Amino acid sequence: MNYDDRQHLVYARARALTPERLTEWLRVFARHAPQRRPLAVLDLGSGTGRFSPALADEFGGPVWGVEPSEHMRAGAEEHAAHPGVTYLSGSATAVPLPDASCDLAVVFLVLQHVRDHAGAAAEIARVLRPGGRVLIRSLFPDRMPELPWYSYFPGARDIDEQVFPRMDPLLETFAAAGLRFVTVERVQERIADSLADYETRLKLRGSSTFERLTEEEIMVGFDALEAAVRAERRPRPVEEESDLLVLERAAD
Repeated sequence: MNYDDRQHLVYARARALTPERLTEWLRVFARHAPQRRPLAVLDLGSGTGRFSPALADEFGGPVWGVEPSEHMRAGAEEHAAHPGVTYLSGSATAVPLPDASCDLAVVFLVLQHVRDHAGAAAEIARVLRPGGRVLIRSLFPDRMPELPWYSYFPGARDIDEQVFPRMDPLLETFAAAGLRFVTVERVQERIADSLADYETRLKLRGSSTFERLTEEEIMVGFDALEAAVRAERRPRPVEEESDLLVLERAAD
């Protein structure tokens, strides 16, 4: 996905985290991170830096936000600057950090954009210290949750099942690189306070899945969503589930 084309223009607004959602994700990350402090953190696919400053505050060590998109990285440097964060040009298969330089790698909605999972696994393992951990937030087609927007854009589920990695092959690939399975946690989060708020966010088309839907599918989906918003008498929060996969580099 070329985020330098259109996505960088809307990503920060479409994927903005409320303070409550950010705090909850940090709690989840801290539960599975190594217990020592400070931790040096790789924020792989850091985008516009929506997590990087908070990771520096939470774990106390330097954070390296590695992002291939020039425009996304520029947005992070402008709007998510932090004395403990350095944004670098790089990718999942070419991380510009020394061997054994990180205690924790956060890989948040990234692997669906990576073609060479074996190369990514090898790079992550290379930069992790023994006992370091990888936190992979993703969807896995073999455990696919029923996301709210699939009700209005059924083609989105078909696309996600094609582009997101399956759990078992991914575990085999990462295990071959020396990263062992620890656990997988199903995380539930409130992503909007009402269906109307959810519609507003979706209309920014911040998900890369929109780039693979036809304009007809998008139009029909938003028509259905608008009808649901009009029918909503009492606003209710919109929640969604995803998985956090935890892996660990074996100690020497």
